Amino acid sequence: MFVNSLRNRDLLSIADLSVEELRSLIDLSFKLKELYYNGLKYLNILNGKIVALIFEKHSTRTRISLQVAIEQIGGRSLYLSSQELQLARGEPIKDTARVLDRYVDGVAARVYSHKSLLELAEYAKIPVINALSDFEHPLQALADVMTILEFKKDMKKVKVAFVGDGRDNVAHSLMLAVTMLGGSIYIATPVGYEPDARLYSIAKDYAEKSGGYIAIVRNPVEAVKDADVIYTDVWVSMGQEAERDKRIRDLKEYQVNKELVAYAKKDYIFMHCLPAHRGEEVTEDVIESPNSVVWQQAENRLHTAKAVIASILR
Repeated sequence: MFVNSLRNRDLLSIADLSVEELRSLIDLSFKLKELYYNGLKYLNILNGKIVALIFEKHSTRTRISLQVAIEQIGGRSLYLSSQELQLARGEPIKDTARVLDRYVDGVAARVYSHKSLLELAEYAKIPVINALSDFEHPLQALADVMTILEFKKDMKKVKVAFVGDGRDNVAHSLMLAVTMLGGSIYIATPVGYEPDARLYSIAKDYAEKSGGYIAIVRNPVEAVKDADVIYTDVWVSMGQEAERDKRIRDLKEYQVNKELVAYAKKDYIFMHCLPAHRGEEVTEDVIESPNSVVWQQAENRLHTAKAVIASILR
């Protein structure tokens, strides 16, 4: 049932997974969701293991899904705001990592800088899970591809349009996951907002091997035309507040609204990792439309979190 090859491993990037491991995690997520709806919410998989949750950023879905997932599969969590740790007073991450190593069974960290995760993983012998960094958001991408498969069944027949900031952490993880599974993804983004070149190259390699496709386009209509999935994220993430005015100017032509979605297939699904800034990256009528699956997508964060933690820490 579990993904045995992930036991005691770090998960910092979608690229840390093989195609088989990604598929197995999604399959396990569906099995755990089925058990959840059949009344088996609580499973003693972790046998009381303790996971430290280090959060430098505010969170709703990531924090709650992780805490509930850990509790529901028989573990315990310690929520640790960075302001409550000695990190806030300048203790090196490598020192914190080596202390946690001796107290808990695993760490999930939500950080401003991906470098912090890399250092944490380097010095901690226990598994480290990326709960969001400025570079990637693998837990979100797992829920995203689960949701796409839930509604569209066959990723190889799916065209995904990501509209907005192409160097967004969610866009990075999503393009890796979609191309690994053989889907097509078009990233509509302005000049200067292209995905990280190294990750884009990895995604292209995945697409070549899986029969998928990836492209960066400037015109959002080109991306959305005949799309099965339309995805967007906020234009100003936490830590980017000083760039707010510039970002809104640069991205204003990339709003997902009823005029844009009219180019997609009639049965397209709209996705957003949330929180949404209605009236900026998406309009109210789109996110509240019958095509919107954002609440199912948010729920799937719980089931994929269980799959990841159970496979790594059991």
